[in-house]
Formats: sequence, structure tokens, C-alpha cells
Amino acid sequence: MSLVSVGGVAAFAGISLKTQIKSVSIGAKDDRIAESTSIGAIEGGANILLVGSDTRVGQTDVAAGVADGSRNDVTILIHLSADHTQMTAVSFPRDLMVDLPSCTGTNGATFPAADYQQFNTSLGEGLGCTVATVESMTGLTIPYAAEITFDGVIEMSNAIGGVDVCVARPIDDSDSGLVLSAGTHTLQGLQALEFLRTRHGVGDGSDLARISSQQVFLSAMMRKIVSSGTLGNPVKLYGLASAAVKNMTLSKSLGDTDTMVELGLALKGIDLSKVLFVQYPTATDPENSNRVVADESSATILNADLKSDTKFTLGANSTGRASAAEGSSGTASSGTTSSGTTSSGTAGGTASGSAGSGTAATSSPTATPSSSATSSPAATSSTLPSTITGQAASEATCSVGNG
Repeated sequence: MSLVSVGGVAAFAGISLKTQIKSVSIGAKDDRIAESTSIGAIEGGANILLVGSDTRVGQTDVAAGVADGSRNDVTILIHLSADHTQMTAVSFPRDLMVDLPSCTGTNGATFPAADYQQFNTSLGEGLGCTVATVESMTGLTIPYAAEITFDGVIEMSNAIGGVDVCVARPIDDSDSGLVLSAGTHTLQGLQALEFLRTRHGVGDGSDLARISSQQVFLSAMMRKIVSSGTLGNPVKLYGLASAAVKNMTLSKSLGDTDTMVELGLALKGIDLSKVLFVQYPTATDPENSNRVVADESSATILNADLKSDTKFTLGANSTGRASAAEGSSGTASSGTTSSGTTSSGTAGGTASGSAGSGTAATSSPTATPSSSATSSPAATSSTLPSTITGQAASEATCSVGNG
């Protein structure tokens, strides 16, 4: 296909997408930053908040469960370094107890501040309120945000042809309906959504265990997107965006499809070992053992590095250890790749004193990211404390089920 025809297809796709986009304000300050500065020119790097809503309103493929209103079932802060050489995705537990700041909701109403609230209630007041909460917790400015529904997750997984996910032990979750044998499975559609939502089917059944399992999926998805050349191809990027926008609410700053594509192109040359998925550090809530609170000492380090755009690596023990017996050894079931894999490396752990246990087991004992500094000798760098758990996208890891 010639460059002219590629450009024509991309332009046509962009016009089509713009007619489908639903956008909202996330706050006057954040809206103005995005309006006046491109993603590539934001000083200190760009911050984007991705929120997965649990609303059932208008959803065609999710019948299980009942949810009044909407909650942020999944919340991930993406920080893209100013030089586009490192991307960090920080997952916030839905069961985290936080102080909600005063904020402006989607309909323009102002909501008062409220102390000691469950984090996933912030979306009930609008996407801008979830953004304001994360800004208050981290000290960061977040000019870009997107809320995606269940159907959106399903459509995006279909658009990339599914994601190959390793399961170290069988998963059987009666709540989400997910049943997977040990092995490697190609997950897409409703099954991909069930995997991302399962908590009773992985690890100790906590939300922290679910986050670790989500990191396994997202890392595998990043590897597939990079290997297929999607990030360097505007047509493929518009195709991926098209699968999502019908089921998304975007901040006004992302309402321009060119901005979404600009973000994707900014990532096209990134080293997967520099794409880090981390869990916001937590400890057990002393008032409720089923909830967590921020581990302030570790969170302060993470927040400072993100705010100063400091490059960092994960601590040597950030993912804990799992025995080889936890690796998968069976043949994957129908709709999966041809064979299971064997785990012989690390497994996702949790922050010291936290309420849950991790669920990832690496398929290679050499996959732990290096703790060396970045390639630029002038760049500042640090190593996060091992209480901050996570993995690099370059690591092939396995979700540890409950079987």
C-alpha cells in the first residue's frame, strides 16, 4: 500500500472516529494544559489515567452481577517519560481507602471532599473526580484520561486478535464464570474480560492478586502490539482506537483522535524492558482487614520519581519467588495455543504488610529486569524499593490460579 493510500485511509478513519467520540471535561486546569501543549512537548512527561468502569448500562456482553451507578473497577496511571524511553503503568487497588478531594463532576456539579472513602467510589461522581483523586494522592498533574466499559475491553481484545496468556495453575471462578486449565491460552472477547476481572480465581482472591494477574495480561498485550508493528502504523492504530471509542468516554484532551495516535506513535520505538507495570504500594487497613491503605513511605518514593520524571527499575525482589511446581504443565484447552508452558521463575508478591498475594510467575528465571541505570549517562535513575511490586512488559509471566 502506498504512503498516499495509507494516509488517506488513516484520515478517513480519523474523521469516522470523531463522530463517535464522547468527551467530557476533567477539570479546567487539566483541560487547558492539554489544549495548549502536545503530548510530546509536555515538560516532565505525559500522564494519562485509564479507568475501567463496572457499569452495566448499555453493555451487551456482560450479564453477571449487578452494579448501581458506576465504579472504577480498574484504575491505571500511565506515565510516559519526556524523552519517550520509559513508560510506567501504575495500578491502584479498588479497595484502597483514600481521602477524596473536592472535585467537579461530569455534569459540572461540585462535590465536597470526603475522608476515608473506598477509592473505587470516585468514578460515581465523574471521570474528573477520579482524576482529581489520583492527582491528590500522587502530586502529579494528569491532563489526559479515558474511561472504558466492559464492551470496550471485549472489542479491543478482538481487534488485536486476542492475547496469549500463561496460566500456571488452573483458574475456576464461579463469580466471573472463568474456567481455564494450566497452560497458555489465547484470550479474547468475553473470556479476556473475565480474566481481567477475576479475583476469586487467582492467588488468594484479593484485589491485589487480581492486579498482578492483570499485569500478566497487559504485558502480553504490549508484546503482541509491538511485535505486530501496530504502534508504528497509523492505520492499525486507528483500527485499535475504533474498537474502543464506541465504548469509551474521553477527556476533552483525548477527544481529538490525532492525539490518541500521537500517543501511540510516541511509544513505537520503546524498549519493552522499559515498559513497567507496578502496583501502587499498600498495607493492610488497620480498621478493616479486607481493605488496604497506602504504604506512605514507598508511595512517596514512587510519586517523587514519577513527578521528577526520574527513570527507575524494579527492585531485585519486587516479584517474590514461586517454585517450579507452580508452573503450568498441562495442555491448554480449546481456543488456546498448542501447549502449556512451564514456570520456573518469579511470582508476583505484594507490598510488605499488604492484604493480598500476587499471582504472576515468570516463565524464565532470567527475566527479572536489570537494576542498572538508563542508557543515557546524564539521566537520573533509581531503583524502587522491593515493596513496590510489578514487572516489565518484556517478562513472560504466568498468572497463578486457585486450582
